[in-house]
Amino acid sequence: MQLRGTVAIVTGGNGGLGQRICHALAAAGSDIALIYARSREGAEGFAQTLRGEGVRAEAIQCDVSDAAQVQRMVAQVMQQFGRIDVLVNDAAYNKWIPFNDLDALTLEEWQKILATNLTGPMLCIKAVAPFMKKGGAGRIINIASVAGLAPSGSSIPYAVSKAGLIHLTRCMAVGLAPDILVNCIAPGYLEDTRATANLDPAYRQRARDAALLKRAADKDEIAEQVVALCQADTITGQTLVIDAGRFFH
Repeated sequence: MQLRGTVAIVTGGNGGLGQRICHALAAAGSDIALIYARSREGAEGFAQTLRGEGVRAEAIQCDVSDAAQVQRMVAQVMQQFGRIDVLVNDAAYNKWIPFNDLDALTLEEWQKILATNLTGPMLCIKAVAPFMKKGGAGRIINIASVAGLAPSGSSIPYAVSKAGLIHLTRCMAVGLAPDILVNCIAPGYLEDTRATANLDPAYRQRARDAALLKRAADKDEIAEQVVALCQADTITGQTLVIDAGRFFH
């Protein structure tokens, strides 16, 4: 798919990784629907920055775990942009809960993490799919985590949600073929993101040390791979790990 003139929805688009993804898509010629949950002023300021890069950009508020809000968000994107070609599911929530602290693993935290990280992407995919099919093509990129490939990460529900997102990618690739391609990127440890801020400092150091390259994953490289997967025409149902050499699958 050629991205110039397309419209991309990026959930969590005002986050540390989300902004890099928006910049990369804008550089490829995509107009951006920047979806945020909170921090309206920051999101609108970033949308203005993207406009300065020569593309259309609008900041739209949406709690992706709320089905009604997702439907309203997609309707607003269609009203303002007239089409939807790309969906990047980057919105996520985590909380540091050691795996062996089951008392801290409350039902409330379990439900909140899975609602944002797994139910949210499902709702967004369902909402955009009819418009992508009507347009004859579409690209969906889910941002998971290496925590979804091994029992690791900030908490058990976070790991389970990302494992579910990886398998949701495969299932949606089957369900939406051949018009819509669905792929996934599983980053390793990232620095300077909201999710990272929730991690225990000792865990952050172990994550850096455990990588073969002794560094965090690069957010710009992840963003570039989002663009590459959007441009690809024969890749679907796949998960690409970008983690500086920590996990192999």
